[in-house]
Formats: sequence, C-alpha cells, structure tokens
Amino acid sequence: MSNTPMAANPLTRAVLEIDEYASGLGWDQPARLFALVDTARLRTQEPALAAQLGLEDESATAGLTPIEQDEVPTDKALDEFLGTIAWPDAVVGCALTVERLMLPPSAESQVPEGLSGAKLTKWVAQHPDRQEVRMTVAVLRDGSRDSAVRLREKDSPTEVLTGPDLVPGLAEALKATFED
Repeated sequence: MSNTPMAANPLTRAVLEIDEYASGLGWDQPARLFALVDTARLRTQEPALAAQLGLEDESATAGLTPIEQDEVPTDKALDEFLGTIAWPDAVVGCALTVERLMLPPSAESQVPEGLSGAKLTKWVAQHPDRQEVRMTVAVLRDGSRDSAVRLREKDSPTEVLTGPDLVPGLAEALKATFED
C-alpha cells in the first residue's frame, strides 16, 4: 500500500489499494478478483501467509487485506462466472477490477434500439465520445460497498473517483456471491 491515500473507511482503503495495484500493471489487463480478509484475523490464524504478504508488522492489523484469486476466465461472461463463486467464512468481502468502455450520459439518446450485446459493444467501441475506464468494486458480507473508477485519459492517483454507488450493477453481482 505504498502511495494509497489514507481513507477513513477500511473498505475504501482496500479499493484504493487494489486500484493502485491494477494501475501498476498497466492497461489492457484481464479482470481480477480479490478476496477481502480481516487483516488482524489473518495475522492470528495464518501467520505464514501474513508474513508472505508482508503483514508481520503489528501496525498492519487494522483493516482489510485483498488477496488476488485465480485468473478470471475469459471464455465465460463475467456475470456467469460470478454466479459460480462461493466464499469461505474467513472471507469478509470481495472485490473485482475490470476495464470497460463507457459513454457519457449525453450519448444515451444516441444508442440505436434493438442492438444485441455484441453489436452494442461494437457500436460503443466506435463511438467518438467513448472512454476507457478501470472500475474497482468491493463489497462486504454485510452489504457495504465502495468503488473506484479511473479514466485511461486521466490515469493518475489524484484523478480516481470513489464512491459506493459508481458501479451499482457490478456491486450487486459481487454481493450475490455471498448469498446462499
């Protein structure tokens, strides 16, 4: 968590830490899934893993630790993949970072009616006002959520938007991974 700003909320800190990590990998990356675990509990119950993650320091006991999971499959729709996930009790939340093309709200009236998913994707990719974004969304078992959105054209830690409702559909899909 080198340059991550100190946010008051542990969930916001985790989202910004994941955003910083993804930023360090560059753009045009696959989606990445993270388990969020309580750092103090991790240090107590899994000291070897905590040491491997550099969490031996007593001051690192507050908050959440993101642990990247296996690669998100590219041959399956993201919502289908998320529907297959079940988390163990030690996981208190999860997060996903994904890159997408977005249009500004002013372009909504221009979207042709009746386009299928693939045709709509192609139309958005060709739109002159499209923006490449990286979205990092995290949810906790209790329903708390937060997210960060970074525009490729403003790729700077000081230009990251944060808030609980920036990507509500993805937050709901992640929350569903905790439902029985």
